[in-house]
Amino acid sequence: MSKVTDRLGNKQIVELAKKQYEQRKQNSKFPPNIINLPSQGKVYPETSVLSSGQIEMRHMTAYDEDILSNSSYIKEGIIFDKLLEALIVTPNVDINELIAGDKEWLVISSRILGYGNEYPVFILDKKIEKEVSATIDLSKLKAKTFDETADSNGCFEYIIPSTKDIIKYRFLSASDASKIQQESLTSTFLKMCIYSVNGDSSETAIEEYLKYDLKAIDSRKFRKHIVDRAPGIDYKTTAVGEKGDTYDAMFQFNSDLFWF
Repeated sequence: MSKVTDRLGNKQIVELAKKQYEQRKQNSKFPPNIINLPSQGKVYPETSVLSSGQIEMRHMTAYDEDILSNSSYIKEGIIFDKLLEALIVTPNVDINELIAGDKEWLVISSRILGYGNEYPVFILDKKIEKEVSATIDLSKLKAKTFDETADSNGCFEYIIPSTKDIIKYRFLSASDASKIQQESLTSTFLKMCIYSVNGDSSETAIEEYLKYDLKAIDSRKFRKHIVDRAPGIDYKTTAVGEKGDTYDAMFQFNSDLFWF
């Protein structure tokens, strides 16, 4: 017998979860939770609801688990997108607008709200040279320090050291970043990030600047600047073993987050 989630259309599953919540929220024992974004909302235009730096998200319910087990979503790799669409109660949030760091933070927050903060892992115990069972406390993960200053468009300024050219750039959304092909990684990444060069935001000006004026060494420094300053999560943490031993660990964000 096929699962109910496999018989429903993709959009219907998310809408069903939302509808069930809306019908019951007046009697719900769990009010929405305010989640502070790692970017503080600075990376988004002032016109975006995300610019507040906060998102309201509700607890997961049994209906939301249907999203996690939907075979179509698993195949398409969009489980996290659909889950966030169902759980976020802040109006007018576009999931595709979220930068990677903010999106990962919201997914981890939904995991905590759904199943708690304990996440089981296997850690190499160097004393005995064997893997042991341990637990990471997801609630102890912290956002990286982000103290950059943006303009009203969510753009940041970078000055090329050798030429003093002024570049305005944006951090890519997770959705845009996923579209970059490996064979054109550098040029596409820069074209998508750069908003303007010396005040000119035309596509032609940006493309010609990348072709003829931006030296390779300056390009590398600029890309490193963007990557190093991108808002996100510090995944360095501590795992606790079954006997209370502690281990330095690096949390791995992946599709297994909700399966344990």
